[in-house]
Amino acid sequence: MIPLLVLLGLVVLLAFYGIAIYNKLVKLKNLVGEAWSGIDVQLKKRYDLIPNLVETVKGYAAHEKETFENVTRARAAAQQATTVEGQQAAEKQLNGALMNLLAVAERYPDLKANANFLALQAQLTAIEGDLEKARRYYNGNVREQNTLIESFPSNIIANMFSFAKSVFFELESPAEKQVPTVKFS
Repeated sequence: MIPLLVLLGLVVLLAFYGIAIYNKLVKLKNLVGEAWSGIDVQLKKRYDLIPNLVETVKGYAAHEKETFENVTRARAAAQQATTVEGQQAAEKQLNGALMNLLAVAERYPDLKANANFLALQAQLTAIEGDLEKARRYYNGNVREQNTLIESFPSNIIANMFSFAKSVFFELESPAEKQVPTVKFS
């Protein structure tokens, strides 16, 4: 009778342990979804700001038509991305197009002093900072989820209920990963 009770106790403990792991996997899945939503919000703010920035620069540099078209195309592609991988590729293109746009702006001293342009540039800088924080939060949750999915014995529960690893949202451009050089000459 006692061995049967011990065995029953172990089964109950294993069941509770399995339930706890399952609940943690669900929680992490939801946190990853929430974190992606945070990135999505920051990207939306960025996409809404870009047309204003383009129009402001356009007034000063009307002959830079190709640059404006590239930014517009890259923005549209980024807004239509549906997967993390697709969003990464689209954001890489958009970042390059925005860098070109800001480089065009640098060539026009009157534009650099324009209050509208400076305000838009400050907003873009703030959004980029918020986007970086959202990416870190997302990637932290992805790391936690993926670790739990790959670790024993939680990987057994994860496989039983088809929990899949999530993809990190990373920078792919070597230029974006490099630390900028500061020179005082």
